[in-house]
Amino acid sequence: MVEIKKEEEKKVRCLLVGAPASDKNTAPAPRELQGLVHTLGMEIADTVVLNRIEPNPVYGFGKGKAQEIADHAKEIFAECIIFDWTLEATKQRNWEKLTNIPCFDRNEVILRIFAQRAQTKEAVLQVQLAQLQYSLPRLAHMYGDMARQRGGNYGAKGSGETQLELNRRQVEDKILAIKKELEQVQLDRETQRKQRKRLAQQSAALVGYTNAGKSSLLNALTGAQVFVEDKLFATLDPTTRKLTLSEASTVLLTDTVGFISNLPHTLVNSFRSTLEEAALADLLLIVVDSSDKDCIMQYEQVLKVLKEINADTLPRKVLLNKIDRVKDDPVVMAKLDQTFPKALKISAKTEEGFEDLMNFLTESLLGLENRYKIPMERSDLVELIRKNGTIEKEEWLEDGIYLTARIPGKIDSEGKASTRTLSLVKDFQIKDDCEEVK
Repeated sequence: MVEIKKEEEKKVRCLLVGAPASDKNTAPAPRELQGLVHTLGMEIADTVVLNRIEPNPVYGFGKGKAQEIADHAKEIFAECIIFDWTLEATKQRNWEKLTNIPCFDRNEVILRIFAQRAQTKEAVLQVQLAQLQYSLPRLAHMYGDMARQRGGNYGAKGSGETQLELNRRQVEDKILAIKKELEQVQLDRETQRKQRKRLAQQSAALVGYTNAGKSSLLNALTGAQVFVEDKLFATLDPTTRKLTLSEASTVLLTDTVGFISNLPHTLVNSFRSTLEEAALADLLLIVVDSSDKDCIMQYEQVLKVLKEINADTLPRKVLLNKIDRVKDDPVVMAKLDQTFPKALKISAKTEEGFEDLMNFLTESLLGLENRYKIPMERSDLVELIRKNGTIEKEEWLEDGIYLTARIPGKIDSEGKASTRTLSLVKDFQIKDDCEEVK
């Protein structure tokens, strides 16, 4: 019984193969792939980083180097080989024939992680769709004999269908069925969005590289209990919570799925409705792990994904999270200040910088606090402000209605307001306690 349990808990040993570094003088280990494999629960037996890749239609590079990697995998008792780049279906089959063990790429690792982490119906369906789309060109290597004929005969009804053709058709039918289910789930999500929009609440979305601390930040700010773990892709489903900025105002804060470099397009397409939560927000908070030495590369990758989902034009602010880990290192801090000069430095763990963050959110989403004197005959404007803004203080006096309020939007140098509400009430703004703006 104990031996069976040990066998079940035994981790799969894998050999990682990294691509050549862009800098010829260095050949660093594929850290991101190692993190993905660790998240998947596998054991890394060894890591091989190639010095160069010469295009080859059989293995992707020279046969001699391929045989060397195959022999090394056998020596270290590796049970699979994982490549840090996209492996075409034909090359995958060739590698498995050469090594007699499973061989796959980082895309499949990410898909397997997503399959483990998916909890809600939408996430499960999205992962299933991505897996099926990924598996279509790889069906041949997943079965033994694909040449068997089923049905029909020569000279009458034709040769019938091969087992591969049958399985391909079954997969394509399953893809269509999942897409129909997802359409309904996405309609439900759209209904939720419309309900939130009717409330006229401003919203912000936490976006960033996976494991940057977005869920921890949501929990610290709102008291939510979103699952948090120091692993990649701990959160797949977007979570929206109310964030109280003052006694009179709240905004919506959404935690989104983490990004990663070279995110498989099947996942980008499948999780498009989830990623749209970021694209539909009024403000993007880009969370950067300031303690990660690759944080600049990760930030650039986030910008790339935001462009893919048409969210690159939205107002945004960089949040340097986990600043408590690096604030005592002057070299790191100088580099961060140079790269992210306008970023807010915060820590979801110690809540450092939260006051500055809350002030920024208040001004960005609710607008600057101003005083207004509304004539009695324009009391309709009070309801308009109440609907689209935040009234901090309200006094109805004989000479008018005095308000202390925040209205989303800005007034440019030419006096033009960016929102309709602000445009209608800007002429009633009180410059100071004695003078009104005319």
